Amino acid sequence: MKRLPLALVSLLASVAPAAAAVHGYDSLTLDPKGRQIAAVERDTSGEARIVVRAARDGAVLRTYHPCKACGISGLSWSHAGGMLAFVTRDRSRQGATLMVASGASTRVVAAIGGLAANPRFSPDDRRIALLVTLGATKETGAAQAGARQVGEIGEKDDAQQLAIVDVAGAADQAVTPLSPAGRYIYEYDWAPDGRWFAVTSALGNGDANWWVATLGRIDATTGAVTNLARPRMQLNMPRVSPDGRTIAFIGGLMSDFGSIGGDIYTVPMAGGDPVDITKGARRTYTALDWTLGGLRAAMLEGDRMGAVAVQPDAAARVLFALPVTLSAGDGRIAWDERGTTMASVVQDFTHAPAIYAGAATAPRQITHDNDAEPAAVRAQSVTWTNEGYTAQGWLLSPLTPPAPGTKAPMIVSVHGGPAAASTPRFLPKGLSSVLPDAGYYVFLPNPRGSYGQGEAFTAANKRDFGGGDLRDILAGIDAVEKVAPIDDARLGLTGCSYGGFMAMWANTQTDRFKAIVAGAGLSNWVSYYGTNGINTWMIPFFGKSVYDDYKAYEDVSAVYHVKRAKTPTFIYVGERDIEVPPTQSVEWYQALKSQGVPVSLVIYPDAGHCAPTAAADISKRQLDWFGKYLNAARPEVAQ
Repeated sequence: MKRLPLALVSLLASVAPAAAAVHGYDSLTLDPKGRQIAAVERDTSGEARIVVRAARDGAVLRTYHPCKACGISGLSWSHAGGMLAFVTRDRSRQGATLMVASGASTRVVAAIGGLAANPRFSPDDRRIALLVTLGATKETGAAQAGARQVGEIGEKDDAQQLAIVDVAGAADQAVTPLSPAGRYIYEYDWAPDGRWFAVTSALGNGDANWWVATLGRIDATTGAVTNLARPRMQLNMPRVSPDGRTIAFIGGLMSDFGSIGGDIYTVPMAGGDPVDITKGARRTYTALDWTLGGLRAAMLEGDRMGAVAVQPDAAARVLFALPVTLSAGDGRIAWDERGTTMASVVQDFTHAPAIYAGAATAPRQITHDNDAEPAAVRAQSVTWTNEGYTAQGWLLSPLTPPAPGTKAPMIVSVHGGPAAASTPRFLPKGLSSVLPDAGYYVFLPNPRGSYGQGEAFTAANKRDFGGGDLRDILAGIDAVEKVAPIDDARLGLTGCSYGGFMAMWANTQTDRFKAIVAGAGLSNWVSYYGTNGINTWMIPFFGKSVYDDYKAYEDVSAVYHVKRAKTPTFIYVGERDIEVPPTQSVEWYQALKSQGVPVSLVIYPDAGHCAPTAAADISKRQLDWFGKYLNAARPEVAQ
């Protein structure tokens, strides 16, 4: 369970949208020759537009305004580089529109009666494939607000299917799904001959069944499905080799679709057992492309993200690595067809997003819209060891340090997942920086179970939720207190989703925290198993369903240990959260009330996972809560 893939999944960022003053770059893509970059950009007005820039120096070549009030997504270049496909959507109306930009103009290719995503040109540029959800009842993804559960449950689920349209077709051409009904398509990649697709898919409800998705092939004419592999892990980003003989994908223990992390596997086009070609790597691969120059991957290794060249029969070669967060439209890095030129949106805690591009070994900054944005925090990476593991985290410090001889309170913010990581995201002044602005230090630990240290590290919390990972976090606090003036008597704890579970669970395991804010947390894994919309995610972590191993689920349920809970807790959750239903928060609220523990619960109407639409109110309430229980104490004099 997560808020954002490989992001700062903490109360600082998960509830705080970017400030309007920060220039945004979304859906970034690089043309096959490596000469032009396109991105959806937003300035202080907030209006979205497509900007095409020269990859050499960032000069603006063209700008498209396809619609005034709509959202734009899915930018994708044609193979010849002369056309740009994208999807527009006006949320005040039903449906989406597939469009193509060429030269100075844009035109409608097809209208979709529902949702549409990920348009991609066929190898001959005559067709466009895309994922469509006709008659959708909710936004795509389990983190979105769920459709209300009324009527006969399970009778009808949204189905995301693969469709193909003609580039030269009339604007009113019918969009008919190619893939069969009842099979949810998560991702796809064209074969180089245009005759088939590699896909990840699952039967039934798409939100619930990604964790058991399989790798397959779909015929581009008939829609017939051929299963190629049924991996024992989760898989993302199927990529077909330039010769069409092999499919690569990222496979590993993953807790959320879109929160990508694992090793790189290959499978013959005819099918077979996946082969791990990066086995034993002490890094997490987070995105993948197959270029004419070989496989190119994005990775997280400790506190650094970067690019790696991978060959099945040779050691992986790191091209660059920096303490930043990378992002692009389809993965974290956009590549040219040869795999020698790249582009990405780069940011860290103190530098606002900018586009970097150029040689894969030395990309350079080519946009400067945000250069004047002031930093809201100071940041440093902290590394520590515990029980044979090396863990890493980030310490964010207020711009104004505590007075000499005094110490400051600190909030520990646990990321969601658990298979995820806190990585550097720019925190603009305002809603994102309320805690540092109020004088708090903020610690973002990446304990065992996180990405960044290899698959063994990610899998280290199997059947051990709230065990080794909590001990890693407590050891991380000790490490932070050696390098910063932290008042150990004024520690707060927060997190959402899995971080919310940790916030609830820690209340029963330690008295080190004096105030807790728990967002969309899990208090009872037994009742959660039967009431959430994604319960297949737990099998890889627990090994069995709750009905086959009640004790494993009871042992890590906070409600079974509530008599040990003493810490005042503010709880928030979205009314229509299907990842972690609000009943989990209600159970914990009632349990704490029964023990006389100060507690507050807010359920936000119509909100989804972690209630992002209520960011401002959550920010105010959590600041008040921490202020009440942490700042009441007199600052401790440093010894």
